Amino acid sequence: MTQTGSGARRVIAACACIAALLASAVAAAEEADRGKPIHFSAEQPAEVDFDKRVGTLRGNVVITQGTMTLHADRIEFKQNADNSLSATAYGNPISFRQKKDGADEFYEGYAQRAVYDGQSQTLQLFDNALLKQGNDEIRSNYISYNSATNVFRSEGRPNAPGAEGPGARVQGVFEPRSDNPLGAKGAPKTDGKGSDGAKSAPKTDGKGSDGAKGAPKTSGKASDAAKGAQGAAKGGAAAAAKAAPPLTLTPDATLSAK
Repeated sequence: MTQTGSGARRVIAACACIAALLASAVAAAEEADRGKPIHFSAEQPAEVDFDKRVGTLRGNVVITQGTMTLHADRIEFKQNADNSLSATAYGNPISFRQKKDGADEFYEGYAQRAVYDGQSQTLQLFDNALLKQGNDEIRSNYISYNSATNVFRSEGRPNAPGAEGPGARVQGVFEPRSDNPLGAKGAPKTDGKGSDGAKSAPKTDGKGSDGAKGAPKTSGKASDAAKGAQGAAKGGAAAAAKAAPPLTLTPDATLSAK
């Protein structure tokens, strides 16, 4: 097989591995809340079919499943085959809250009516709707949000008769992000010249050390002069010794007389 063919096979294999990892990550995220029991409570009598796993709750209704909480005046709900929750809620307003997959933050929804589908992980908000995620928010009379893709769709619709709302406009606020890549690129950076300037600080080029090595030393001439001076001193002493009168021994007359 050619190198091109083997390279293509390696690329396909790598893509398959990545796709498998992504699929397992998404599946794990979907099971986070779906694997939890559904709890519900209401202040008024409830109509629940335990065999079909459907029910209607009224009066300060609260439904929770894992990190998901739905609060409304009335909720019609059912438990899906995959244990996820689907519900239609009515209130003034309803409130919905759920933790985002893979992040330590929640998204929240408020409206007069909401339709939640746990199988497709979509939340639809109707009339005076507000969707919040941290400090970011979207307002309109219709918002559809997919928590699996983190994508929303918003439409400007007229307010319901006698109700308040944003009208036929979509309004939103996105707060500055700390990981904004534009901010990172616009930050002052050293262009390398500063570091070069630091590197170009005065250095000894070898001459200075040579100069240190070339500190004053006794030259050959000076040592020769010293040696000459020592020789002259020795020669002078020898000449003085030769010039001194020799020692003479004279006989003792008294000894010869005896």
